[in-house]
Formats: sequence, structure tokens, C-alpha cells
Amino acid sequence: MHAEDLFAQITDQLIADIETGAAGQWRMPWHTLADAGTPTSVDGRPYRGANALWLAMVATARNWTSGTWATYRAWQRHGAQVRRGEKATQVILWKPVTPKPTDTNDDDTASDRTPRPQLLARAYAVFAAEQCDGAEEIIARRTHDLARRDTPERIADAEDYFAAIAATVIEGGNRACYQPATDTIHLPALEAFDTAAHYYGTRAHETVHWTGHHSRLARDLTGRFGTDSYAAEELVAELGAAMWCAQAGLSAVTRTDHAAYLAGWLRILRTDARALITVASRAQAAVDHLNTLAGHHTSDTNADDDEAAA
Repeated sequence: MHAEDLFAQITDQLIADIETGAAGQWRMPWHTLADAGTPTSVDGRPYRGANALWLAMVATARNWTSGTWATYRAWQRHGAQVRRGEKATQVILWKPVTPKPTDTNDDDTASDRTPRPQLLARAYAVFAAEQCDGAEEIIARRTHDLARRDTPERIADAEDYFAAIAATVIEGGNRACYQPATDTIHLPALEAFDTAAHYYGTRAHETVHWTGHHSRLARDLTGRFGTDSYAAEELVAELGAAMWCAQAGLSAVTRTDHAAYLAGWLRILRTDARALITVASRAQAAVDHLNTLAGHHTSDTNADDDEAAA
């Protein structure tokens, strides 16, 4: 499968899942990522960006809970065997490619003559632990980890995480938002939320917005409500919060105000098959930035020993 075809497949499925969620209880596709935990390779390294979202969506649709994926050869190296007839899931591999130098005039500088490295996308195949014989221990271990979601220890870890980030948070009122003009996060008090996990999921959403400030990751935060740029930034925050919840072991936040953004999200996704890749990349960069500020170590690789994906 060509990478562009995979972009279209992932986007089409995301659109369908958004529309299904909108017709039900506002469970968006990225909630599956938070609830299932970050997908990892059989070596324990996390998948990132759009790949993490896509693998969580596939696993949820098939009721797979292991969250563990690898190529055919990697499963063999770990003593497991993909069963005959199992269908692979395609994910995105970004490979750095340096173009060949082109002829230039003598007046050109050395920097002009040196091609800049580029990232080339291609698809490659992985299988879930549930598709393998000999992977039972891996499935059982993941099931045990998911049973520890939303425990007091996870909540305490979330509290410590945000305490280490020097964002200005003003608590009170009944509205959660980030205000770029004052660079402040506004949140209702913890007691106003139905669960502590809901509070920290909401805080993650607003703190992802906070990373977009011009002094940090410098995303476009100037869009007005109803514009594509506004909807795109809101989708970055939604995906980023889901990625953070998945890493933190906390349940996803279901927000009924998704209705206000639904048309914009669908318009963006239908217009450009690469839009999801861009948004997911920005969301992952936001979470990476927060992890750095919080002193939370994350792997910079994203697949098994055969491949690495973005």
C-alpha cells in the first residue's frame, strides 16, 4: 500500500468514527487511544502520533486489548508466530532522505548547494499480539496494566506532573480555557469535576493549548471560532490530551461541547487527507514538550527493531 492510500484510509475511518460518536454519546475516536493506553512495540517502545491513534482505533474495533504490535519478523524473534491467514495493519514509516545535490551557479553559497534532508512516508505492516501464537503472557501483562487505570497512584503522578510545569493556572468559575493574550490556563476547581481523572484530562487539554504560545511551539492560536485554524487547534488539543491520558493511565474525557467543533473537524479532514498527519504530529510534539518540562522520560523511537515510525 502506498503511503498516500494509507493516509486516506486512516482519515476515512476517522471521519466515520467521528460521525458515529456524534450520533451516540460523543465518544470520539481518540478516546479509544486514552482508554486502551499507548500502543507499543513488542520491545515496549511507544508508537507515536497518527500511528498511535490508528492502532488504538483498529484494536478497539476488533476488541483487542494487548496494545502490543510488531512486524512478522519481530514476533518471531520474541518467540511468537503470526497465525496463518491473519491480516496485517498498515502503519506509517517516515524515513529520512537526503536529495542529491543539484547544479548551481558559482555565486551560490555552500548552504544553498547542500540539500536539506527530507522525510519520505511509506507504509509497513504490523500485527497485534492477539494475532499470534505464543504471545499470551504479553496480553495478560497489558490487561493487568489497564486494570490499574485511574488508581490513586496514577492520580498522584498526574498531580506531580503538572506541578512540575510552570504554567500559570487560575482555578475557579465553571469554564476551562486557555487565554493566549495573558498566557493563562483557567480551570474550575478540582472539586467541580466528577472525577480527578476528568480534571487532569481537562487540564491536559488546556495545557496542550498552552504549548502553542509563541514562546513555546508557536502554533497559530489566532483563529476565531468557526474558522479552520480554530478547529485544527482544538483537534490538536483533543489528540494531545488523549495521548497524555494514554501515557498517564487515566480515562479519557468525554465532552459534549464537541458538537461546536464537529463541522470544522470534518471539513478539515475531508479537504486534505494529510491534515490528520499534521494535526497528530503537532499533538505529539505538544506532549513531548510537556514531558520535557515535567521531567517525564519518553522513548524517541516508535516501533520494533525492524522499523521506526513517526
